[in-house]
Amino acid sequence: MEEREAEEKEPQEEGAEEKPKKQRYRKDKPWDTDDVDHWKVEPFKPEDNPSHLLEESSFATLFPQYRELYLRQSWPRVTKILGEYGIACELNCIEGSITVKTTRKTWDPFIIIKARDMVKLLARSVPVEQAQRVLQDDIQCDIIKIGGFTHNKERFVKRRQRLIGPNGATLKAIELLTGCYVMVQGTTVSAIGTFQGIKQVRKIVEEAMQNIHPIYNIKTLMIRRELSKDPQLAGENWDRFLPHFKKINMRKQRAQAELAAAQAEVAPGAPGAPPKPKKEKKPYTPFPPAPVERQEDKMIASGEYFLSAAQKKAKEIAERRKRHEEKEQVKAKKRAEAFVPPKEATTPVAATERAAAAPSLHDLTQSLIQRNNERTQRKHPRAEKTATDFVADASTKRSRQSKKPE
Repeated sequence: MEEREAEEKEPQEEGAEEKPKKQRYRKDKPWDTDDVDHWKVEPFKPEDNPSHLLEESSFATLFPQYRELYLRQSWPRVTKILGEYGIACELNCIEGSITVKTTRKTWDPFIIIKARDMVKLLARSVPVEQAQRVLQDDIQCDIIKIGGFTHNKERFVKRRQRLIGPNGATLKAIELLTGCYVMVQGTTVSAIGTFQGIKQVRKIVEEAMQNIHPIYNIKTLMIRRELSKDPQLAGENWDRFLPHFKKINMRKQRAQAELAAAQAEVAPGAPGAPPKPKKEKKPYTPFPPAPVERQEDKMIASGEYFLSAAQKKAKEIAERRKRHEEKEQVKAKKRAEAFVPPKEATTPVAATERAAAAPSLHDLTQSLIQRNNERTQRKHPRAEKTATDFVADASTKRSRQSKKPE
């Protein structure tokens, strides 16, 4: 121990950099050179495990009924592909499930996980030609669930269609830029490719379902693809070349525009504008404001904190019933308004004019007498004639008779 401490206290060589304490005893590894690719996946061959596996592992997954016909037609190919790796598979159409399991011929311990991913992709409407790529060592898959991002069905369908694009153009662009096969089916998106490509696909899909258009990520990927071709920019930061999109809240922006328009109509200080309210100065106090009460404190003060679950439920039902009764009263009052007769518009000026224009009692009596006389004359025209009138009428008749021609 003392010798080790003495070695530590020995002065370092001149010109040598002082290393931190945790790196003082680290030595260079001669086998770890710059040309070694640490991310490269070495293929696993049968020679690497000559004794094969001793225990059986199995996985099962369900498939929808509309996939049964395709799976039955392509099952011989699936059996042949998995048989090359020593994996047994079983299709159960009664239960609607696919089972994969290892056998005594299986040499790769991780191939059962790959076979499980393959049957999952087959159940998600991925064709066999693409699903069998997952069995390769450098190819992975990811099944992204998109059903929980929004509960509105119309909004969900609109955003999922935005991910596919017109005639599948957006989906094709994502496949070309990420190097992955992408399949949108129902509430899931299946991706097959490398780790880096799958990560980019997941980011695009999740942001598309969060109402961020895929064209923004596609544009960023296109710029990155062009920058990667330039060897001079390999060790530089690319943030200055990438676009930075600012999220705009349209609802907030519309409210601000309406407020600005209202303020432009009547500017403060202009003639006709309302006076600016003056702020009342609060009295100075050296004490800080009272802390905001917690929800638990409010419940304790009201006594709700000490209620049991049944009492809380009964209280909630009573409050709901009370709100319902209040709404029913408002609706009944609104329905009763339709049966209330409208009030007559009577003004004091109109009543005075009608009173002034009305005839007096004497005039009304004289008019009734006159009407009665006229009615009597029409019925009995001789009633008011005198004797002179009769003599005059008789002489008139004689003169008319004398004038008749013989």
